[in-house]
Amino acid sequence: MTPAEQPEVRALYEGVARILNTRCANGMVVGNCRCGVYLFYDYDGEPIYVGKTWESLRTRIRRHLTNQRTDAVAMHVLDPFEVAEIEMWPFWDLSESKNKISQESKELLSRAEFTVYQMALEQSTFGATLNEGNIPSKDMVEMPPSIRGFILASELRSVRKHPDLRIARRAQTFAELARVISERQVKVNLRTTLLVQAQRLEYLARSRLDEVQGNPNQSDGL
Repeated sequence: MTPAEQPEVRALYEGVARILNTRCANGMVVGNCRCGVYLFYDYDGEPIYVGKTWESLRTRIRRHLTNQRTDAVAMHVLDPFEVAEIEMWPFWDLSESKNKISQESKELLSRAEFTVYQMALEQSTFGATLNEGNIPSKDMVEMPPSIRGFILASELRSVRKHPDLRIARRAQTFAELARVISERQVKVNLRTTLLVQAQRLEYLARSRLDEVQGNPNQSDGL
């Protein structure tokens, strides 16, 4: 069985496709919007990654979550299986040409990305996301209506969100990111991301311990 044929991978691919095929109020499919901003959330509803695109929301988000060709995934900053929800802000008015996008439109997208980034920081327990690069400070803008949805169906989500599974994956991601840092000359932003990952791992492990200690009859199994 190839990786893409494994049930958990297939469910991830199908869930991402379903969200990207959601129709906006204007009847257009959100994933087909060329220009937009997106935000990933984990299984606690914690915002973890902000991005923008002018190559289409479908292309960019699939690159993050299904083909592992972005720096964030390749460098073990972002674990696709830690992403439970996707929120997207499509900018339909900026899809002005199939071949190019103006500097004015790129600037507006950068301002929109910073707006969502500030929103994510306000929502975050840690006051941080896992973005490995700087999101430059900009004047904020009024955002269009967003589309938000869970990747997995509720039954699969309840399995995937189990804290012991997430602790194991998060510890692996942390270790791989630390290895990458040890083997390369990296910018300070990546070391900041490592610290945030450590805080997220410690928080989840502590929450799980408190949960088990508060319920002595709870089994250690899944």
